[in-house]
Amino acid sequence: MSVGIPISELWPSPSPEPLDDDTLTARYGRANLPHLRTNFVTSIDGAVSVDGYSAGLSGQPDKRVFGLLRMLCDALLVAAGTLRHEGYRALRLDGRRRDWRRTHGLADYPTLVVVSGTANLDPAQAAFADAPVRPVVLTRSGASAPPGLSEVADLVRCGDDRVDLTAGLTELRRRGYGQVLCEGGPQLFGALTAADLVDEVCLSVAPLLVGAGPGRITTGEPSPAHALPLRHVLHAGDGTLLLRYARP
Repeated sequence: MSVGIPISELWPSPSPEPLDDDTLTARYGRANLPHLRTNFVTSIDGAVSVDGYSAGLSGQPDKRVFGLLRMLCDALLVAAGTLRHEGYRALRLDGRRRDWRRTHGLADYPTLVVVSGTANLDPAQAAFADAPVRPVVLTRSGASAPPGLSEVADLVRCGDDRVDLTAGLTELRRRGYGQVLCEGGPQLFGALTAADLVDEVCLSVAPLLVGAGPGRITTGEPSPAHALPLRHVLHAGDGTLLLRYARP
């Protein structure tokens, strides 16, 4: 059964009936091929944060999908700045979601993957120190990691001047992480877009006008536009729209 604020489908199969967790899982699903999915929340006027944090935009329906997408992925990709700013903790799932993963032949937990050009990460941060699965850090060849980081994470060096995201993603797939979920931040999203690595965008639109100030969900160097067809539109009882765009 659905929990909390109901979510129903507006398109392509409109129905007022609330989607239970099994149906919602099927709406997002896992791709048959290696796949990079991003997940972001924005206000209706395009803001990526309220008072500097994305949590101000995220209501119960967005958090429900947020948890579901983590359950579905093999690896969770996040930029070091977002990891620090948003205060990421260890990547854990509840018992029900671990059971779902076991039933579908997956490891109990997805693997956290952090992108950092400097490797200046705190090994004592809970995301590393308390991780149920050893995280991976994608960094540059010349980056100098702080003492203790290699004890709590695998360092993968790819690229000289900057992290080569294409090479990093290839290495993740070699390790068996075919389904990768990126939660940001905007600079990483922009770099992935520029490299044409984004296969899917899940976007929650919160019914809020934030006004001028906050940035967009993507930033960085300009890149060509990429077509990404709309796959579904879901509507939550609090007015949140849950959009999914994906390559054919």
